[in-house]
Formats: sequence, structure tokens, C-alpha cells
Amino acid sequence: MKGIVTVLGRDSVGIIAQICAYMSERNVNVLEIAQTIIGGYFNMMMIVDLSAASEPLVSMVEGLDALGRNIGVDVRLQHEDIFNAMHRI
Repeated sequence: MKGIVTVLGRDSVGIIAQICAYMSERNVNVLEIAQTIIGGYFNMMMIVDLSAASEPLVSMVEGLDALGRNIGVDVRLQHEDIFNAMHRI
């Protein structure tokens, strides 16, 4: 099972490190990552493998939301199927 992680907010040191550490601690593998900084705003999208995750998806969604608030960015985790359905034209 794959998930999509999106991160948006003001750029600061350590955003990628903290998100990746959170994932690693829960046995979630980062498959692809893309990030840009435009006008001081950080934008990142990650595709992650959730098949061996040590926590349920709902728990990780809540944990990433809390982590994002703590570091000043908006972090979302969605199941790949939901992300694709929401972004279908």
C-alpha cells in the first residue's frame, strides 16, 4: 500500500529530516521525494510505502499533523487511492 505525503509552509532548516525521521521510526519507506522552495515557501511531495508500517494509517495521519504544527508546516498523508481520486480531472 502506498501513501502520498504533502508538506507546505515557510521554509526552515530540518523539515525533510524531521518528516523522514518520523517515517523511518514507523518502518515507512520513502520511495520518491520532490521538493521546491519558491519565495521562501517550502513544498514537498513524497510517495511512501506503507505496507510494513508499524502504526495504522489513521495514527500516522494524526502524528504527521501534530509534527507539522510543531515545525510550522502543513503535513498531510493520504492513501494513494484517495489522493488519485481527489486529483482526477
